[in-house]
Amino acid sequence: MSPETTLSTFVAVDGDNVAIQDWPLDPRKALRGVIILVHGLGEHAGRYDHVANKLNSWGFAVRGFDQYGHGESAGPRGGLPTDNRLLVDLTDIVDSTRARMNPKTPLILLGHSMGGLVVARFVALARRPVQGLILSSPVFDPGLSAVQKLLVSVLPKIAPNLRVSNGLDAAFISHDPAVVAAYKKDKMVHDRISARLARFIADGGPTTLALAHHWSVPTLLMFAGQDKLVNPAGSRAFAAAAPNEVVTSRCFETLYHEIFNEANAEPVFAELKNWLDARF
Repeated sequence: MSPETTLSTFVAVDGDNVAIQDWPLDPRKALRGVIILVHGLGEHAGRYDHVANKLNSWGFAVRGFDQYGHGESAGPRGGLPTDNRLLVDLTDIVDSTRARMNPKTPLILLGHSMGGLVVARFVALARRPVQGLILSSPVFDPGLSAVQKLLVSVLPKIAPNLRVSNGLDAAFISHDPAVVAAYKKDKMVHDRISARLARFIADGGPTTLALAHHWSVPTLLMFAGQDKLVNPAGSRAFAAAAPNEVVTSRCFETLYHEIFNEANAEPVFAELKNWLDARF
């Protein structure tokens, strides 16, 4: 964690605590926008310290938070008390962030993997207006087998809170051995997923894809061609259906799932910077 980072607690609508992490901009710099960062399944916002520092250096303040059942936030690991809890929490975070911002300052959402699905659902449902959306390896197609699809359709009805291993192989998050080792040692990383959370992911991808042709929020979609944790076909389908003038898509053919944590992430950050520079 950077020395400039601040940690705080946000109280959700039901009284549960949500851990917030802020990377404020140096007051001597001109603020170009505020970016809310939403992490993926089993991880936490602290793993994006290097991403936030890059964004800071480009003139953006960053706010991250640990989603329900993750990191230092409340809830059983990988659990989900209601179908739309992740969207409700993000809405609360957006509202509280907006309340402290100049109304003319752009607000941008950045989500990775499951977080990418959460922010995409947020935009698709028009829960709140935002000026930009950045998707990193979003779960538009989780690549479920026939058996897994059957389980996802049945289990949430009879045991929505049943939590099992998410089955993710850490070896395929990055080609960088140091990243994989750090992930495995991270005590705030977990491998749990509940039946209800699995259904949110399984249903949310296709539902979002079906709305891609109506997309109107400026979006940067970046995904990994060698992704073995999320099927890149979902991102390709979204890019093909969405309006070209709204959605900028880039596939990094040789990378694994965590594109910001790859051994050679420079092209990823360059793509991100170019997109931000062109719009903000």
